[in-house]
Amino acid sequence: MSDKVSRIVQARVKDPGAIAAAAARRVKATSPLGEHGKTMIIAADHPARGANAVGGDPTAMADRAELLDRLCIALERPGVTGVLGTADILEDLLLLGVLDGKSVFGSMNRGGLAGSVFEIDDRFTGYDAETIAAMGFDGGKTLTRIALGDPATPSVLENTAHAVNELNDRRLIAMVEPFVSEWQDGRIRNDLSTEAVIKSVTIASGLGRRTAYTWLKLPVVPGMERVLAASTLPAVLLGGEVTDPEAAFASWGKALKLPTAQGLVVGRSLLYPAGGDVAGAVDKAVSLL
Repeated sequence: MSDKVSRIVQARVKDPGAIAAAAARRVKATSPLGEHGKTMIIAADHPARGANAVGGDPTAMADRAELLDRLCIALERPGVTGVLGTADILEDLLLLGVLDGKSVFGSMNRGGLAGSVFEIDDRFTGYDAETIAAMGFDGGKTLTRIALGDPATPSVLENTAHAVNELNDRRLIAMVEPFVSEWQDGRIRNDLSTEAVIKSVTIASGLGRRTAYTWLKLPVVPGMERVLAASTLPAVLLGGEVTDPEAAFASWGKALKLPTAQGLVVGRSLLYPAGGDVAGAVDKAVSLL
């Protein structure tokens, strides 16, 4: 067991209040944007949805000590502005004292477990707006999959709208990650065609009674000029699992030049890069900003 994990476990067993105390004394970010004028957020909310695989390793993200080591390396790199995670991970990072000056986003709905028959019925089992505010975090993120052939979709949209409302009411960023999805051979697949992503943008942009604090989290697909022209809401670009790093970095760099693009939110491809150089992968992503 790593020293980091030992420290965390001791705090959780002997002084659970240390988590709230660490949140209270944390130095908050003055803006979600860094000195480069963009966001560079490290995402680590995958395990709570049972999505632990990276490449050919089905349990890569399930080793918490290793994940925390990689997160700490990433968060220490110049230009990294923040982190996105579920309560267990963000509380670990609070106890390690590595979130000073970073924007922090709580992952809200993780109930649509990867590979399940109820995957679209993605219930809010993580953060709520009240706790995000109480912890002094900057916003919350929702995964909003729109499956026209699945009757659970209306509740997904309704629950996302409630989250948008509650975050906007508290002047916290509501980061909505929409996909048009469909069932194929018993599994959910996201449609990453340009037209489908445009449709997801127009639907997600209209959720909630206020959108002053709503941002979109979008995949980089061909025709990003058309995708980002579909809304005036600020957008951050997600990385997903990358098979061709050079092509991915090139597409990210091109999309970041578009006016509504505010930066990157990337997880597995930076935390578990080919070759294992987390710092190098993060630095390369930051250089695109």
